[in-house]
Amino acid sequence: MGDMAAFIEGLPKAELHVHIEGTFEPALMFEIAGRHGIALPYASVADLAAAYEFGNLQEFLDLYYQGMNVLIAEQDFYDLTWAYLQRARAQNVLHAEIFFDPQAHTARGVAFATVLDGISRALDDGRQKLGINSRLIMCFLRDKSAAEAEATLDQALVYTGGRTDRIIGVGLDSAEVGHPPVKFRDVFARARAAGLRAVAHAGEEGPAAYVRQALDELGVERVDHGNRALDDDALVERLAREGIALTMCPLSNLRLQVIGDMRQNPLRALMERGVRVTINSDDPAYFGGYVNENYLAVQEALSLSKAELTAIARTSFAASFLDRAEKDAFIAQVDAYAAAT
Repeated sequence: MGDMAAFIEGLPKAELHVHIEGTFEPALMFEIAGRHGIALPYASVADLAAAYEFGNLQEFLDLYYQGMNVLIAEQDFYDLTWAYLQRARAQNVLHAEIFFDPQAHTARGVAFATVLDGISRALDDGRQKLGINSRLIMCFLRDKSAAEAEATLDQALVYTGGRTDRIIGVGLDSAEVGHPPVKFRDVFARARAAGLRAVAHAGEEGPAAYVRQALDELGVERVDHGNRALDDDALVERLAREGIALTMCPLSNLRLQVIGDMRQNPLRALMERGVRVTINSDDPAYFGGYVNENYLAVQEALSLSKAELTAIARTSFAASFLDRAEKDAFIAQVDAYAAAT
């Protein structure tokens, strides 16, 4: 293992942009499908793994939703989440803020409570058995209607009694182009009024204007992806001035052809202009790597120094939805590691 790879492996870090449905590894998908007597259109785990080498966004989405179809029982959601937590903790992820897409499950007849209970039980076990801290963010599917998002928020608020202990925030994901953030202005306002934090995918495939809308219309505290912000100098200056962090996903961008080459990743250009950035895995089972693989890919492509990697790790905790004391404690671990390495 190279010096930088070893440094990255040991670096304490938080993950702020990971979709739990996107952590579904082929072996587990086969296992859960078998549990329910569901036949997958692949002869073996190896054949399914080969299909994960998709060629475009639509092929990825087809696989993504096919995988979701085998998630039926609470234990399925537990197993999915537990598998991610084990992998993340092994990469020295000490805190994860995890997205889930309830609409993708309730539309199939799976109860909201089934999804939430399975994920939450795994998160509780992760804290107790693995020592990995976590929070859960519920995403609205932006290619569905605003009315459906409102109904999903109703389910969440009824189920949690309006408390933010199990679901700490709301987000916005799925196909971006043609579905601007402003479409969801009202449901985000209601979520924020109920005490939920707000984030949104913006500027991945969509324009810089979508990043601006996410800030102005949705009141987001972080922007997920945000690559296209670089197209708008005034917006970049605003992100830096207001301390808005971008949760960037390098391997995802490469696999979905948001960038043609990892050297085109805008992370360093944004850092040099004072924008806070973090490195995350997005849908790691499908995009070829978890957090450490994403750190290493960017480090190799952009020749990031240990100091720059440490700054990114510090930001991952500073931009989290932990309270001040929790953030400070985690950042102290980052600093101690960097000083000793």
